[in-house]
Amino acid sequence: MARKPSKGRKFAKKPTRMRRRLLALGKWTATFGVWLGIIGILLVGWYATDLPDVDAALDPTRKPTVRVVAADGTELATHGELYGLPVKLSELPAALPRAVLATEDRRFYSHFGLDLIGLARAVWTNLRAGRIRQGGSTLTQQVAKNLFLTPERTIKRKVQELLLALWLERKFSKDQILTVYLNRVYLGAGTYGVDAAARKYFGRSAPRLDLWQSAMLAGLLKAPSRYNPKANRKAAAKRTRQVLANMVAAGYLTADQARRAKAGDSGRVARAGSRPGRRASHFVDWVLEQVGDYVGAGDRDLVVVTTLDADLQAAAERQLREALRTAGAKARIGDGAILVMDAAGAVRAMVGGRDHGRSQFNRATQARRQPGSAFKPVVYLAAIEEGLTPESIIEDAPIRIGKWRPKNFDGRYRGAVTVADALARSLNTPAVRVARNTGAARVQAMARRLGLGDDIPGDLGIALGTHETTLLALTAAYGVLASGGQSVLPHGITEIRDGTGRVLYRRQGGGAGPIVDALHVAQLNGMLAGVVEHGTGRRARLVRPAAGKTGTSQNYRDAWFMGFTSDLVAGVWLGNDNGRPMKGVTGGGLPATLWRQVMQTAHQGRPIRPLSGLDSAAAPTSAGGFLTRLVSVLKEDADDQGPEH
Repeated sequence: MARKPSKGRKFAKKPTRMRRRLLALGKWTATFGVWLGIIGILLVGWYATDLPDVDAALDPTRKPTVRVVAADGTELATHGELYGLPVKLSELPAALPRAVLATEDRRFYSHFGLDLIGLARAVWTNLRAGRIRQGGSTLTQQVAKNLFLTPERTIKRKVQELLLALWLERKFSKDQILTVYLNRVYLGAGTYGVDAAARKYFGRSAPRLDLWQSAMLAGLLKAPSRYNPKANRKAAAKRTRQVLANMVAAGYLTADQARRAKAGDSGRVARAGSRPGRRASHFVDWVLEQVGDYVGAGDRDLVVVTTLDADLQAAAERQLREALRTAGAKARIGDGAILVMDAAGAVRAMVGGRDHGRSQFNRATQARRQPGSAFKPVVYLAAIEEGLTPESIIEDAPIRIGKWRPKNFDGRYRGAVTVADALARSLNTPAVRVARNTGAARVQAMARRLGLGDDIPGDLGIALGTHETTLLALTAAYGVLASGGQSVLPHGITEIRDGTGRVLYRRQGGGAGPIVDALHVAQLNGMLAGVVEHGTGRRARLVRPAAGKTGTSQNYRDAWFMGFTSDLVAGVWLGNDNGRPMKGVTGGGLPATLWRQVMQTAHQGRPIRPLSGLDSAAAPTSAGGFLTRLVSVLKEDADDQGPEH
């Protein structure tokens, strides 16, 4: 008979299959967790051995910045990264660090470098949105990333960021970390640190910022390019109002204080977002190339004060664009250049092309083109030194020099004419005869004295401007005439200072003194005044004494007008970069018209004065009467008679 088990006795149950699987899973999970922890520790240790040099990263990293300003202080350009002066937390308005904390890290003073609450909130927000909408980095982590690490998004960089954040929290106080952040953070437009941004956007130092401006800077941290007030005023203002709301939510502001700050936003945004000075990009490029000639390289910030007239520059740029857009388009003119300087060579305006963004090639300083008849004053000045006068008679008739047979632009010949008449009409054969009688070597030497280079050819083709030169050099040569024979050195820099305001270079003196006799220059100036009054340059006529010369190269490839008053000298060139002929464009047409427009703008408010070496009359006595008698004869020439050769 089977024996019954005693009451209360229990037998151990065998584990079920499911239970055995769960036990095995737990065992392997624990084992995996241990190994994962070991690997994690080893990985962190490995990344820790590859941390950057902390001491070196904390050293000042001010990279040199070059600011280029116009003569009146208008900012033209800033090259390099712009750092402001280091500021202490105690020097800043309380609103600035509070705006930053309210927007970037409200628990900054309570966490240990890693904000677990903020991180959890960011993860939840991103999971709900299905994309990254919110970051969980603390301000300390941002300091670690900005100071020590690269922007790359890798596990290694994130681990190192956390390690460095913990090290920063242990090494420095919260105020020190916040100070470093405010002095190093990028705030758009090439600025690093709140002081640089304050000066860039508001024209004042960081300690002088008001509540609205402080909130605007804090708003830039999220997206410096998007909320840059110079680029997008509306977006910057909207973001600033959000920062003020954050400050209210964080308890840093009352609703009434935020409301009063918002009430004045229009004016502040207008000041913050006002456009910088006219760019004058070709001029800025030209100036920056010369800075190294005046001050040595170094790590100091520089301020380059230039000769440029910002308003005149803006007008010249606009006038060239308009001329090319309208008449230029019909005449197949691809580009142009304008240069204005005073009689001492200080450049007041330089337009190197229609669009610097599309082409950085400077047609005022780099393009070498044939000046055509714009070179003839050099020929006549050399001849005047040899005894030629404006009333001297020269033959306008066919001439043959070897196989070369130069002819006038219109194919006509006028017989015996005065030198003044020949220049006013821009006749070719008289110019060649004058060059032959004077000697090509003397003309060549005069060109060198006027600064037109040492590569001037020694043949008689020089009389018609067949060599190549730049607008800068040719304008400076006419500047010698405007100054009464004084040497002219084109320049664009008057002073260079370092970031503290210490003067490193200041322009003193001018050229080499007189290089041509003033009486000879006066004779030529009288003839050039006739060119404008009743010659080929009539479209350049001003309401004040002016002198100048047209120039047209072969097949209408280049069209020039060069001229001056008692105050300024200017040159205009129109053409195509590839040398393609224009459609009948001569120097007495659109270039002369454009020259007149630019010079009218440049002379606003200036008193009327006679040309150098001349009295109130348009020309010296020796040529004045004759030029007056020529008016009726010259009226038949309705169009410019520049050279063709």
